[in-house]
Amino acid sequence: MAQRFLQFAAVVAASALALTGCAAGSPEEEKTTVSFRLWDSTVAEAYEESFEAFEKENPEIDVEINVVGWADYWTKLRTDIAGKTMDDIFWVNNSYFGAYADSGKLVNVDAVLGDDASGEWEQSVVNQFTRDGKLWGVPQLYDAGVGVYYNKTLLDAAGVTPESLAELTWSPDPALDTYLPVAQALTVDTAGVSAADPAFNGSIAQYGTNIGYDTQAITLPFIGSNGGVYQEGDEFAFTDPRTVETFSYLVNAINAAKVAPSAADTNGNSDFSRDAFLQGKIAMFQSGLYNLKNIADGAEFAWGVAPIPAGPAGRVSVTNGIVVAGNAASEKQDAIADVLAWLGSEEGNGYLGTSGAAVPAVKSAQAGYFDYWDGQDVSVDPFFDVIEEADPIPAPTGPNYGKGFEAFDPIFQEIFKGTLDVKAGLKRAEDAANTAIAG
Repeated sequence: MAQRFLQFAAVVAASALALTGCAAGSPEEEKTTVSFRLWDSTVAEAYEESFEAFEKENPEIDVEINVVGWADYWTKLRTDIAGKTMDDIFWVNNSYFGAYADSGKLVNVDAVLGDDASGEWEQSVVNQFTRDGKLWGVPQLYDAGVGVYYNKTLLDAAGVTPESLAELTWSPDPALDTYLPVAQALTVDTAGVSAADPAFNGSIAQYGTNIGYDTQAITLPFIGSNGGVYQEGDEFAFTDPRTVETFSYLVNAINAAKVAPSAADTNGNSDFSRDAFLQGKIAMFQSGLYNLKNIADGAEFAWGVAPIPAGPAGRVSVTNGIVVAGNAASEKQDAIADVLAWLGSEEGNGYLGTSGAAVPAVKSAQAGYFDYWDGQDVSVDPFFDVIEEADPIPAPTGPNYGKGFEAFDPIFQEIFKGTLDVKAGLKRAEDAANTAIAG
């Protein structure tokens, strides 16, 4: 712009410039680009709209969104923070934020936003990300609980009603278990025979459910509904007898009853079961609100949502939240503060709800989310009712959770494959994980 101005000035008399008192060549103010990393492309689309509005109000700041898939997110996060190449702001969950907060890698939200940090945010999310009395991220998403998406066409074919799903119970005692028999009735081989029939050939064309190694959607709700524990404080407690019972049930359902995809398919692909459900190859898909928009946009069949099955301890879910954290090593702290303040506001956070992508963690912005799904004639009640029904099992936590996860993850994968005895494997996983976090 300055160059064009100078060229124009060369054509105009120098005296005219002097009369105006203008300084030829005044540069246009440079914009600051704030980069934002997250792992969900669906929510990223809602953020695009939010930042478009933000940039109109703050023309000196551009926000650039970078989506890094879940499978690589945490490894890349660690590498980029260590290498000082991390984005200026980024999503973080409860499992990993503690280590970064303790090592001074995150912006102290209380200090940066001051009174703005006391907004009407979901208290459970605030509590999750408060450490040593300080908040280390701006609440963005509130996941509420877990529910069961169902394919009504497949249920109808098996003579299973959506209403009956709400009555299902699971139990380590086969005499009390109604969930597995229904999952077997909904599992069909290539000859069209269900897994409940002795003629079932084991070559699967359609699975009844998506039981597998999925901590938030499967493992924790089943552990909680059996009265088991995942952690005691920051330490892992996989050898709790009821936790062992739970894992045994899940592994049996996959490898013996064959009502769910094999661990070989799901261990390394967190989207395998969701995609199979959308393809009409899974009848019941247990997952959270984070998949609601994906299901609504991708399902070409009649579907709905039912409560998760109740266990011996009742119906217990896990709830979780996501915050956006500021990179304390960035040189753009003033711009980061402006973006964080926007994302913590009703207007900035509200775009996530009005698009139906996620439940905003700003309470006053949540009405848009419920209005969106009411307009789609979709009830989200099962995801919220389960939280009111019983105290959730705590989400994974601890400043060294990442180290523990790296130690137990390969062992869990073998357990779910059925290649490692459940009880012995859980003992090995617990010892390895607790040794890792102690070191």
